[in-house]
Amino acid sequence: MKNGLWTLLAQPYSGEDFFLPDLCSSVAVFTLVVLAELLVLTWVLAVPSAGGFDWLSLAMASLFVQWIVLLSAALLCRLRGWMQRRALWTAIAVCFVVVIGLTLTFTVLADWVLEQGMLGQPRLEAEQMLRHGLIALIMTGLLLRYFYLQQQWQRQHDAELKARLQSLQSRIQPHFLFNSLNSIVSLIGSDPAKAESAVLDLSDLFRANLSEVGGVATWAEERHLCEGYLRIEHYRLGERLRVEWQGELPAATPMPLLTLQPLLENAILHGLQPSLEGGDIRIVAAMNQGMVELLVSNSCPPQETSHQGSRMALDNVRARMNVLFGPQARLEAWRDRERFFSRLVYPVKQTSSILQRSH
Repeated sequence: MKNGLWTLLAQPYSGEDFFLPDLCSSVAVFTLVVLAELLVLTWVLAVPSAGGFDWLSLAMASLFVQWIVLLSAALLCRLRGWMQRRALWTAIAVCFVVVIGLTLTFTVLADWVLEQGMLGQPRLEAEQMLRHGLIALIMTGLLLRYFYLQQQWQRQHDAELKARLQSLQSRIQPHFLFNSLNSIVSLIGSDPAKAESAVLDLSDLFRANLSEVGGVATWAEERHLCEGYLRIEHYRLGERLRVEWQGELPAATPMPLLTLQPLLENAILHGLQPSLEGGDIRIVAAMNQGMVELLVSNSCPPQETSHQGSRMALDNVRARMNVLFGPQARLEAWRDRERFFSRLVYPVKQTSSILQRSH
């Protein structure tokens, strides 16, 4: 235990999950200011006053504490990159030194300005400096502990998120795999050239499915994969499969891997394949006010049918999009007479760094 703790403290703590957050961000600064003001308010309320609430003490204490908080945040923000390359114990010690050092400095300056009127040499009141130093020590320790627990919670959340995405993606894998293999087997004897082309398309699908879990691709890459998948299905269905692409998105538009492909597979398996005449699939892509919209519609048999596989495919895509993009992402599905519609909407934004695909 002792050796493990020392090993942890002796190693640099580099990476995006450094225990000390970016204190230059507006959210971090606002949080620190609010916490500091709450501390000052509690401090003033704890001191009894015969004349009611002491607004002057609140103002002076707020000025004192906020200067320390803001300057500490600014210095630690500037030193964050340097601390990431040093041992963990060094980074922790620097945090304490910066906060306590500024607290003692402002304690001396406040006494010199308010009590001495900036006359003579600043005095070093040992008792006052010890009291303020201990308060700074305790508050810094509590904040560092909070930052550490917050970072550990984020790590656990990211691990659970990654595991959940792995589970969802593994459910999608068998659908296109088995049907693609059946299509290739049927082509080997009749048309080896098409079988070879289908194998290449299937290898692209394998590569995408075996990439880092939760990987975020682009619209251009996702469309390339879908066109390969549709070619494989076209070899099997022939003229029974008709596809029409409408609209276009910027090639670099972020899109989770294998998002559109399950919708197309769902359209083929439960819409076109049961019909002897086949049918058509229409894919409409658009972007409106920072939201990507994909509408997939397909013809389907006249009779109303319910397929567990259809619901599973849609539920898996919906769950993956909710994990990656939050409640703004939604997948709607409905039937209108002899056509089935799937509409996917999600915001154009970058996901968490652990979900970015490594290139």
